[in-house]
Amino acid sequence: MRYIIGAGAVGGAIGGRLAGAGHEVALVARGAHYEALRTHGLRLMTSEGTRTHRLPTVDGPAALGELRAADVLVLAVKTQDSEAALEAWGPAPVAGGGTAAERLPLVCAQNRVESPRIALRRFRRVYGVCVWLPATLVEPGAVSAAGAPLTGFLHLGRHPHGTDETARRIAADLGKAHFEAPVVPDVARWQYAKLLGNLANAIEAVSGVLTSEEGLALYARVRAEGEAVLAAAEVAYTGEEEQKRVRDDKIRFEPFDGSERGGGSSWQSLDRGTGTIEADYLNGEIVLLGRLHGVPTPLNELLQRLANTFARERRAAGSLPVAELVRLADEAVAFVQEERAPRP
Repeated sequence: MRYIIGAGAVGGAIGGRLAGAGHEVALVARGAHYEALRTHGLRLMTSEGTRTHRLPTVDGPAALGELRAADVLVLAVKTQDSEAALEAWGPAPVAGGGTAAERLPLVCAQNRVESPRIALRRFRRVYGVCVWLPATLVEPGAVSAAGAPLTGFLHLGRHPHGTDETARRIAADLGKAHFEAPVVPDVARWQYAKLLGNLANAIEAVSGVLTSEEGLALYARVRAEGEAVLAAAEVAYTGEEEQKRVRDDKIRFEPFDGSERGGGSSWQSLDRGTGTIEADYLNGEIVLLGRLHGVPTPLNELLQRLANTFARERRAAGSLPVAELVRLADEAVAFVQEERAPRP
C-alpha cells in the first residue's frame, strides 16, 4: 500500500516513520511547508536522532495523477480544514475506474470526533484513529516527534464501528514503524476519552502550558462539565484506568533538549498565527452536545469563544493570565446559575 498523508506535525511524524520502515509514502502540504519538503525533504527529529526523508510531495491530487487502487489516504489536517481536503481528494480518479471517495480507504488521524462524520458524507470507507502522538511542526520542512520508546499510540477502527482486513494491514504497517496501533471495533470510545483531555487545549492556548494549581483546577472543572454532557448524551468513553493499563509506559514525552513540554496543537496554531483554531471541534463538541441534551456548558462555551477570538485577532498564545481566565470562568458559571434560578 502507498500512504498519501497530509504532512503537518502528526502526518509528518506518521509519514516519516512509515517511510523509514520501508513503506511507500507521498506527502501533501501547502505554502512554505510544501516548498521546504520539495526542496529539502522531510526532516524528522525523534529520540533516535534526526533523519531526512526525501519523499514525493504534492499540493493536491492532480500532481499525483491517477491514484492507485491500493492507495491509503491519511487525513491529518485540523478539523476546520477537513472539508476542503475531502472536497479536493474525493473526486480524484483511481486506476481501473471510480473515484477516491468510492474506492479508497480514508484514515482520519485526528483527535476530533467530527471529522469521521464529515468524511462519511463523501467517502464510503472511513477509519477513525485516536492519536496519542506528541509532535510539533518546528519550522517548514521539520517535524519533531518526541515520544519514546514508541513514537505514538494509534487506536484504529472503522467509523462508525467495526474492524476489517484493511484496518489490520494498516495497523501492521504502523507497528513496524515505531507505533502501536490496536485495531478496535469501538474507536469512537477512545476518541471521546481523548476529547476530554483535549478540553485543556484552549486553556493552554490562551493562558499557557498547564502547570499552576489554578490552571489545573480550572481544567478539572472543564472536564467535569464535559463528563456530565457525555453522560447525558449516553456517549461511552474509556476510563483513565483502562487508558493507563493499555498504554502503560509505552510512550513518554521526552524533549530532545531537556526542556519542559511546550504547548499543544491549539497553542501551536496561535503561536504560528494561522488565524484559525480547533476549539469549535473540542470544547465546541461539548457545547453542541450540551445544547442538544439540555446540559449547561458555560466553561466550555467561554473557552471556545476565547480561543476563537485569540485566533481571529492573532493574539499571542498564552497571553491571558490564568487568574483572569479563572475570574471569567467564575463569572460565566454565575451568570448561568442566575439564569436558571427559579423566579419568585
